[in-house]
Amino acid sequence: MAFLPGQTYDKKDTDADTDGEVWIRVMQKTAGAGRMRKERGKRMQYNEACSERLSRLGFGCMRLPLHEDGTINEEEVQKMVDYAIENGVNYFDTAWPYHGGHSELVIGRALAKHPRDQWFLATKFPGHQIADRYDPEEIFEQQLKKCGVEYFDFYLLHNVYENSIDVYTDPRWGILDYFKKQKELGRIRHLGISTHARCETLERFLDYAGDSIEFCQIQLNYLDWTLQDAKAKVGLLEARGIPVWVMEPLRGGKLADLPEEQAARLKLLRPDESLASWSFRWLMNLPSVRMVLSGMSAFDQMTDNVATFSGGEAQTPEEAALLMELAEEMKDALPCTRCRYCCDGCPMQLDIPMLIHAYNDIRYDGSMTVSMQFDALPSDKLPSACIGCGACAAVCPQGIDIPGALADLTDRLSRLPSWAQICRQRDEEQRRLRGE
Repeated sequence: MAFLPGQTYDKKDTDADTDGEVWIRVMQKTAGAGRMRKERGKRMQYNEACSERLSRLGFGCMRLPLHEDGTINEEEVQKMVDYAIENGVNYFDTAWPYHGGHSELVIGRALAKHPRDQWFLATKFPGHQIADRYDPEEIFEQQLKKCGVEYFDFYLLHNVYENSIDVYTDPRWGILDYFKKQKELGRIRHLGISTHARCETLERFLDYAGDSIEFCQIQLNYLDWTLQDAKAKVGLLEARGIPVWVMEPLRGGKLADLPEEQAARLKLLRPDESLASWSFRWLMNLPSVRMVLSGMSAFDQMTDNVATFSGGEAQTPEEAALLMELAEEMKDALPCTRCRYCCDGCPMQLDIPMLIHAYNDIRYDGSMTVSMQFDALPSDKLPSACIGCGACAAVCPQGIDIPGALADLTDRLSRLPSWAQICRQRDEEQRRLRGE
């Protein structure tokens, strides 16, 4: 069949030749609205994890396509879900707060048009949100109803981190015990967690949970390998034999939209590949990564990502080294080595290395992750507790102006909404959804 430049093609238009070659529709950001690429034997790649055969690419449903009024474009979501399933994607990830509670409804309706054995559905319990009480049964029953299913294939405790670990381990709420019971009843097939926690907090929760956690979802990409210490988290999970699920592989889309000079260096090596594919292929080098979730908000993102995971090979050592070089340039980070010399003479006993690494993170991107973590600190351990004595800077081998950095961090945090404010907004959205 003939494929014309600029013309779009549906699934029914694709051919498989007798020698096993397959036409894959690829949407490029380069010249032409779309084109067909002929690739020999290119099919969706799969991993074995939790005794399931999972597509390496999963559809994250936190950033679904929207209408101009901010509501979810359900027709476009259906188109993306249909394309995903037709091309081998079988994992769909949503959560209670996504899109004000509407994500679970929309993705449930979209998946219902396909046989139940063609897809795995994951959602999460919102114990990370600040609330007066936590009722896992009430939330879980609503989630089953909203998604239109009798069981969840994968279920996660949402963001176990410094401020939520006490909620998840509090015997008053019995959260972990409740969901372990639902798994025994067959209403959950696999139980895991997502986390933005520091490594020591993650380790503490895994010790508490024992062998009940089957998988762990972390923020992982070539920038956060060092910026958010993802390397240490991967090492911890590997040591415990827990497979890694990836969220934010593109850092909220930032790694798919690099500065012109950095993008040119990647395009020089692989002119036909999207910037997003570089991030995904970097993850293919990590054997413990069994699932990569991409929060796709447009159909062309879906087609490009499907093409990447349909035969895309892991990176060469030279390509991976180039990404690490670019990551260091992007961070423009203060060169803290965590030597902790600064801590010995601090009259306020601040964890200065932790504060400096958070500062590096928030300088790159005003992330709510940092704000959440600081909400968990007592007031006398916040950067605002620094009295500016300069004892830390006097002994810093890297010559960092630590008081200046902490003052700037305090200012940046003051301009972010607090996690408590966001949780109140989310609760109001859920109440409106229920008609309360």
